[in-house]
Amino acid sequence: MTSLKNYTESIKSKRTYFMVTLEEAIFTVNQLTIEQKEILLEIVKNQLLETRREKIAQDAQEAIAAFHRGELKTQPLEAIISELKATLTED
Repeated sequence: MTSLKNYTESIKSKRTYFMVTLEEAIFTVNQLTIEQKEILLEIVKNQLLETRREKIAQDAQEAIAAFHRGELKTQPLEAIISELKATLTED
């Protein structure tokens, strides 16, 4: 969707920042056409994915640094899997 890319680049180039409440944002979105809402949805999805990727990369870098500082100990794979399973069943 080339219009999505053009729209995203246009927004990035303007770099206009302002604060709005969630209620104001929803009101504004409701004023958009269906096509504009679809474009907005794609932009928000892409931003969320990028934010998650950045967070995962940051966590990995911090874990590697902690390991190199000796703050983390090596563990057998079975122990790690068991701990992960226990964490998943807690919720």
